[in-house]
Amino acid sequence: MQQPIIGYHTDEEGHWVAQLACGHNQHVRHNPPLEERTWVTTADGRASMLGHQLNCKKCDENAPPD
Repeated sequence: MQQPIIGYHTDEEGHWVAQLACGHNQHVRHNPPLEERTWVTTADGRASMLGHQLNCKKCDENAPPD
């Protein structure tokens, strides 16, 4: 299910995590060649993706909010 990004935080290892409107969190790593997300590496890039929709697997599984 597609959910918009409403904010970000870092986890205990310093990796960026998107906070989704549904109450779930999802890592948004830039880890080439597996994941190309250069936007996550800067504050402006992250801000530009607020509202962007990500596929939330936790919603697909009917998981409770994080």
